[in-house]
Amino acid sequence: MTKVAINGAKGKMGLALIDSINLNKNVNFGGGFDKGDSLDMALDDFDVLIDFTRPEATLSALSSCLSSSKAMVIGTTGFSDNELETINQASNKIPIVFAPNMSIGVNLTLKILETSAKVIGPDSSIEIIESHHRFKVDSPSGTAIKMGEVVANALGRDLSKCAIYGREGIEEPRDLNTIGFSSIRGGDVVGEHTVIFFMEGERVEITHKASSRMIYANGAVRAAHWLHNKPNGLYSMQDVLDL
Repeated sequence: MTKVAINGAKGKMGLALIDSINLNKNVNFGGGFDKGDSLDMALDDFDVLIDFTRPEATLSALSSCLSSSKAMVIGTTGFSDNELETINQASNKIPIVFAPNMSIGVNLTLKILETSAKVIGPDSSIEIIESHHRFKVDSPSGTAIKMGEVVANALGRDLSKCAIYGREGIEEPRDLNTIGFSSIRGGDVVGEHTVIFFMEGERVEITHKASSRMIYANGAVRAAHWLHNKPNGLYSMQDVLDL
């Protein structure tokens, strides 16, 4: 039985994770931590830590997990390039599942996007539109960026060089090699992502809509159980789901 602890246990996502653990027969709840709590005092109480907080809190928890060789599932988004490298380096010493979205449906969508981009992407204008609740602080969402990376990689492009984040004013006609992003924030939207491939005379829209945080929680708990006793390394939800 895998003992799973939660960082950020008092937040909306943290509470959903605890509910998911209690409903999962393969795991036990190994403790919850929030601002001001000392993770180092309870490192013997869990096998895997799940973290959906903020980059600074996640990196602090990562340091504690490194010191005690504990596995970690990271669903936090908004990391800088240097912070991403810190996570990558840490995976040489502990097993980590790191994914911007733990939803099974989203990860299946990523696989569909890869196939779609290879078939129709070179001849289309590609736009990614994402919507979230008004409290989400980073944009585009980590999931939208991951979708862009999947599409760009399938087309042999570098997303950092072809991404367009919003438009304003008078521009040249759209470059087919770019990938556009639009972010919407408002209300209590859990998360909606649409990738549109615009072609001459037709378009293909691939959409994933989330109506409950439990889809992310259930995926993260599944990842935590899968990760227990895995070799050191950096894993994705594609690995967890064998996609």
